[in-house]
Amino acid sequence: MARTRYAPDRGLTARMTATMFLLGLVFVAFIALIIGIGAATHASDAVIVLFALVLGGGFAIGSLFYSDKIALSTAGAVEVTPQQAPQLHGIVDRVCALADMPKPRVAIANSPMPNAFATGRNADKAVLCVTTGLINMLETEELEGVIAHELSHVAHKDVQVMTIASFLAVVAALLIRISFYGELFGGGRRSGNDQNSLPILAIIMLVSIVVYAVSFLLIRLLSRYRELAADRSGALLTGQPSALKSALIKVSQGINKIPTKDLRTAEPLNAFFFAPAAHLNAKAASLSTIFSTHPSLERRLAELDKIQRQLSQGQ
Repeated sequence: MARTRYAPDRGLTARMTATMFLLGLVFVAFIALIIGIGAATHASDAVIVLFALVLGGGFAIGSLFYSDKIALSTAGAVEVTPQQAPQLHGIVDRVCALADMPKPRVAIANSPMPNAFATGRNADKAVLCVTTGLINMLETEELEGVIAHELSHVAHKDVQVMTIASFLAVVAALLIRISFYGELFGGGRRSGNDQNSLPILAIIMLVSIVVYAVSFLLIRLLSRYRELAADRSGALLTGQPSALKSALIKVSQGINKIPTKDLRTAEPLNAFFFAPAAHLNAKAASLSTIFSTHPSLERRLAELDKIQRQLSQGQ
């Protein structure tokens, strides 16, 4: 974590570390299994695995270094100067002063959906984006809470963390696709000269599917932890968890009013957003929590209530 005044959360940090450790174990087991399979295959099968690793690494590096440009382009956002958006820049200045961190570039997306995100490989390359819907909906204290939440992601280097965590899933997804088309068009090449042995590419595809599924669930779990950590850090930094709680309620209610087709357009940014671009109801939320990038609204509000009580007891 960068040296800022954002308060650490040892409990969440421990859980995020444990999740990353599990991802590491899955990666080591995956590579060991692939090597074991490769020992009984032609050299060309090993080349396929190496190609997937190199290509996955390229995607990860590209995502890390160009996440800001990709996200702004996807959101249709434009950077604004202090003269163009003095109120927004003023809030960002205050949060950055409180956190003792460099000020990010500031952008606005012309969208009725109330949301925000911050991304960038480090604090010096970060960009904060808010939508016009969010600016028009929230009071100053609420907007400050949302911005403090988002800049916490920058301070905790969450883009780097999630890029590393996603590497294994990207490689597994590539191997699934490559193996599928190899089986489809290559006729299921056999190992050695034994035409009765199992198709190597089919085995690689099956292993990759399992690894992708496990990695996907662990990454979503990690994503939910980092959102809770950002809520906590942002609330403690501003000292106003009630304002962040109010913002969460307003944003969630506002998103529920957005047409489904517009939410689908915004879905690629869900992992970055302050709140997911999806219609939520209690039943659906309970069924889909395991696949969500964010904790449920109820969970986030409950955690903010805990912080409010902690702050009240400390006064």
